[in-house]
Amino acid sequence: MRVTTWTEYSLIIVLNLARRSGLGLGPVAARELAEVERLPGDYVEQILLRLRRAGIVQSVRGARGGYLLAREAATISVRDVMTASEHQTFELNCDAHQVDAERCAPGSTCSIRPVWQALQQRVDDLLEGISMADLLQEESQVHELVSIQSAV
Repeated sequence: MRVTTWTEYSLIIVLNLARRSGLGLGPVAARELAEVERLPGDYVEQILLRLRRAGIVQSVRGARGGYLLAREAATISVRDVMTASEHQTFELNCDAHQVDAERCAPGSTCSIRPVWQALQQRVDDLLEGISMADLLQEESQVHELVSIQSAV
């Protein structure tokens, strides 16, 4: 598993929107998001497009338009954001980059594949159990939550 800048920036953007939503603030322009979070403007535009397509953010047209969360922060998981930005959370080499077409084929026997599949499931479960509302808390509280989630 590799966390890319796309995922990191996506989480930063969604957290900003979640914070704004909690304060009752309206939509924010992409360029303002980029400035406030010190992120490249072109990345922010592309990320917002992916997040909109995934139903995580919505856009509002007009002079006071911009972007805001499409759902409550408590209903948006880290996994939702990662999947929206990367289309997956964990890439299995067995599926994406087959070393050997015969050994890596879905119907073949491979004693390594179950380990990667179990790891993928644990990672996905952990990421699904942490919401954007959770990430708005202090780091120590999030650390405690992650400890509890990973013990399950």
